[in-house]
Amino acid sequence: MVALSLACQGQKEIRPPVSSAFPKVKLGLEVFLEKHLDLIRGKRVGLITNPSGVDSRLQSTVDLLARHPEIQLVALYGPEHGVRGDSQAGEYVPFYIDKKYHIPVFSLYGQSMKPEPGMLKNIDEFMRSFDTRDTEKIPEKSMVKDIDVVVYDIQDVGTRVYTYIATMAYAMQACAESGIDFIVLDRPNPINGTDMEGPVLEYPDYSSFVGLYPVPLRIGLTMGEMARLFNDKFLAKKAKLTVIPMEGWQRTMWYDQTSLPWIFPSPNIPTLDAATVYPGQVFLEGTNVSEGRGTTRPFELFGAPWIDGFELAKNLNGLKLAGVAFREAWFTPTFSKFQGKICGGAELHVVDRTRYRPLATTLNIIKTIRDMYPQDFQFHKDYFDKIMGTAKVREALERGTSIEEITRSFAAGLAGFAELRKAYLLY
Repeated sequence: MVALSLACQGQKEIRPPVSSAFPKVKLGLEVFLEKHLDLIRGKRVGLITNPSGVDSRLQSTVDLLARHPEIQLVALYGPEHGVRGDSQAGEYVPFYIDKKYHIPVFSLYGQSMKPEPGMLKNIDEFMRSFDTRDTEKIPEKSMVKDIDVVVYDIQDVGTRVYTYIATMAYAMQACAESGIDFIVLDRPNPINGTDMEGPVLEYPDYSSFVGLYPVPLRIGLTMGEMARLFNDKFLAKKAKLTVIPMEGWQRTMWYDQTSLPWIFPSPNIPTLDAATVYPGQVFLEGTNVSEGRGTTRPFELFGAPWIDGFELAKNLNGLKLAGVAFREAWFTPTFSKFQGKICGGAELHVVDRTRYRPLATTLNIIKTIRDMYPQDFQFHKDYFDKIMGTAKVREALERGTSIEEITRSFAAGLAGFAELRKAYLLY
């Protein structure tokens, strides 16, 4: 199983406690408010955020900026799931006025993945274009002609297949085109900043909103570091980018070593456990096997109505995969695949996260289910290949290539990316 790490992997505890070896982490948001208000003082600010945008005391970035006497917050921009996190995966969030602060809220998911010019410049005209029949629909105090600076503050999960990364990149591109400053308030990579896994996306053939640029599946970068890389290497026009680094964060840290409270970044990543398995289990989305959406353990539970959970767990445990164990499970999703139907399957338990390799584990799961149920299992080929960033992995699985050989094929791409990213590391 090939994975690339820039740190020693000798530690064995599942949940290493915070100790003097791991100082308390100060978020980019907190560093920004303490030391860098000069970057936005006297400017009209647009904020891209969601519920994960909080400080270490659980105060939201929206509240901190909207109530600050020296900050003029005039617009909010939401990624997938919305600014308030009240939308499920794939739901389009229309334009609306925030009830608490009476400022416009624009969706950067669905119809407007990239901010339209009117969302940044001539905002009042853009808002009124939604409904010209009711001239009082937009409160007069919400009127603002344009934005001077956009601030981005969202918790990522460290995996390429996550739409917040593309939201940031598209927003940077739009700001570059409109001459607007772009500030990223950095946050931890929750599954550490050393380990990288999986294929490097084949660009531009497999570029999409769930994987824009040629980076590995498990990126090993913070959002601020990705912004620096994207701006330098991939954007057609460079943004006027400023990244506010954290203080106290170390690359080897997992999120539970930071002393920061966990706020789930999206509805189906409720825990660090879910984020830990996501770089592999997300690929079940590209099959007819449930990835556990619609349960209380998304991405940890998996199965289908035609699977025998006892037999599947027995066969998977028989593989003796590093750092993971399987428990037979039955579940009934409340939405998504097999809604309302009893599914047999298993629950994935990470017992040693320093040895566990998410993608290799899930490829073994897929191979095992496919071998056990050849008449039932199906790839959703286009989507599987899109999120994998290549068709080669699926094609290798269909040829019967061993998982070890498939993961070894990632080595050259990972080594090349490790060299590329060096110039953009902040920690």
